[in-house]
Amino acid sequence: MRSRFSLPWLTTLRWWAPTATMMLLSFISYVDRNTLALLSHTILRDTGLTAEQYGFVISAFSIAYLLGNPVWGRALDRYGLRAVTACAVALWTAASVAHAFVRNAAGFAVARAALGFCEGATFPAGFRAATQTLREAERARGVALAYSGGSLGAIVTPLLITPIALRWGWRGAFVATGVLGIAWVSLWGTVGRDERVRHPPARAAAEAGPSLSFRRRPLWAFMAIYALGAVPLGFVLYIAPIDLGHRLGCDQAALGRLLWIPPLGWEVGYFFWGWIVDRAARRAPLARGWFLRVYTWLALLSLPFAATALFRSRAVVLALLFLGTFTAAGYVIASLAEVTRKHASDHAATLAGLGAGSWSAVIAVVMPLFGRLLDVGAYGTTYAIGAASPFVALVAWHLLQPSDETARP
Repeated sequence: MRSRFSLPWLTTLRWWAPTATMMLLSFISYVDRNTLALLSHTILRDTGLTAEQYGFVISAFSIAYLLGNPVWGRALDRYGLRAVTACAVALWTAASVAHAFVRNAAGFAVARAALGFCEGATFPAGFRAATQTLREAERARGVALAYSGGSLGAIVTPLLITPIALRWGWRGAFVATGVLGIAWVSLWGTVGRDERVRHPPARAAAEAGPSLSFRRRPLWAFMAIYALGAVPLGFVLYIAPIDLGHRLGCDQAALGRLLWIPPLGWEVGYFFWGWIVDRAARRAPLARGWFLRVYTWLALLSLPFAATALFRSRAVVLALLFLGTFTAAGYVIASLAEVTRKHASDHAATLAGLGAGSWSAVIAVVMPLFGRLLDVGAYGTTYAIGAASPFVALVAWHLLQPSDETARP
């Protein structure tokens, strides 16, 4: 006899399946991209790369990621979610495995650029899936779920990759990442048959907004608040392993035990801020004043991040990194919620690509600078820049608002 509780559970799981699969997609993308950062302490030692060269390798990824996000976003909006996403994952899986066969900075830069360009599809696909397959009142949480795989990947990568690297070396770790990509493509072949994935449902007129145009200031305001507000995420991805290794004396095994903690703030932040946005949206339409309050509080919460370099306690440093990623996640979720109020839903993937791409552009610019600062031991300056970025984001967002909105109290 069928339980009367089984059908609602099965219906809920089916309804959320595409978004949950996108969570796995962002999870794999961050395992692939974080493997280099996690093993950077060992790779720099074995290959003779300097931190500054490492910074340029990260910039190669970031520049390619910047270009890939809007390209894949546009392709997803135009050609559909199912085929475009499968193509992107297959290509970046090959690029990730290619890291195992390079031996110098130029080789890492080429492999990293290929990975970055193809991984540009990650968040546009996740955002598109959430807005295309979920009801309007569920979308902020849906975006949080789809994006949360990235922070979950950053949490799990040290636990998953470190034993592989210790057993088979850092090259073997990159080969292992290919297995995850192949498994996801196989899963997507089944989930992608969902009618909502293959054929987007018609949107109500109330959901429509103006077309996407770079002449509209709110679009630039969105890119500024997303890119600069989320700069602390770059520290967890690229700076934390070097900081803990060089300044605090952690070896590769210790890094594997500790580096899951800062991304946990990122994971918690996605769901917390997604819940905040959906809860507020159910009460009343979200106005500019509401977002101003949220962005201000996030900037204030970012202040303690500047003090990270003052401490040599691993527990305190990890706690401050946790707080930094928690607030950065708030900028991502709130800015995406704001921009979708102002643009037609048919541009969902393109908007997500512009947000992630703008963040990548900022990281591409600052990483060589951060690498040089780390080479000379200027950790305090590095973290101060990270803490100041959300305030710069807040000012830029306010200045880029249309004059009719800026004038409101």
